Amino acid sequence: MNTIAFEPLASLAAELLPHALEPSEDGAHDLSHLQRVWHNVRTLQAEEGGDLEVLLAAVLLHDCVAVEKNSPLRAQASRLAAEKASKVLANVNWPEARIDAVTHAIEAHSFSANITPLTLEARLMQDADRLDSIGMLGVARTFYTAGRMGSSLYDPHDPEAKERDYDDKRFCLDHFQTKLLHLADGFQTVAGQRLAQIRHQRLKGFMEQFKEEIGVV
Repeated sequence: MNTIAFEPLASLAAELLPHALEPSEDGAHDLSHLQRVWHNVRTLQAEEGGDLEVLLAAVLLHDCVAVEKNSPLRAQASRLAAEKASKVLANVNWPEARIDAVTHAIEAHSFSANITPLTLEARLMQDADRLDSIGMLGVARTFYTAGRMGSSLYDPHDPEAKERDYDDKRFCLDHFQTKLLHLADGFQTVAGQRLAQIRHQRLKGFMEQFKEEIGVV
């Protein structure tokens, strides 16, 4: 197993990666997602501080229970992942206080769970995961997921939802308005806020170009 992407804690990664992902065809929540979130965590932690071991455990196990976006259990996904992570870490003899630090970071990372992060590690984890949901990666993952869920790119009769309610289960473009364009306002750390604004501007730029190309003036 290649753990070089999780340096400087490759040995911990080797221990936890076998528990990190359930069998799934979701390419938006795969090994590459974990690698990107870890890269984001290290970028933020270099400025903000925080316990890297707790952070890596949270990164590797935050999606360890696979729940599809259209599942009625989606809002519980982070809690289910935290419960599984607690068992995994207990089995490798982590102290209870450090397990609690990891499970809180996992529970609080989720947008749909709406849990306030109370520790530095939880704030870093939330910011790092949300950075992967905005910018060009956010665009790519949104359209990828919409394709898997069978959504249309946009409503050809009313692309901007001027005379209807937003419906991001039917129209991918609506998801930018229901979620993605609001994410940058909720970042927890100074470093995260700065990076979020850069990616938010990219997201807005994409939206404007997309609308121009489909004929929306």
